[in-house]
Amino acid sequence: QVQLVESGGGLVQSGGSLRLSCVASGFIFTQSDMGWVRQAPGKGLELVSLIKSNGAIKNFVSSVQGRFTISRDNAKNMLYLQMNSLKPEDSAMYHCAKLSWRTSSTINYDNWGQGTQVTVFS
Repeated sequence: QVQLVESGGGLVQSGGSLRLSCVASGFIFTQSDMGWVRQAPGKGLELVSLIKSNGAIKNFVSSVQGRFTISRDNAKNMLYLQMNSLKPEDSAMYHCAKLSWRTSSTINYDNWGQGTQVTVFS
């Protein structure tokens, strides 16, 4: 079955950096679009960034533009999110997600992992 296991979160001071990792198994990673989804307390799921199977990247949260970078290593079935210049408003549970397209512009979250907590203090 599909398994997505995240790591790399933690407690960091504002302005710091973290690199989130996700190891994927149970599906053909190289053919799958992947993304990072976050959920802050009391808020819904928010798609931060996705990377298609062909490596094309799309970002969805303007506030992380230029600070967060998604990447993947198909040889290792790994997904990454490099987060720099972190701000307190970036605090959330971050989930790795396997994505699919319901329409050309509507994304399904097919599967997601348990998540890794990111807490940024000022």
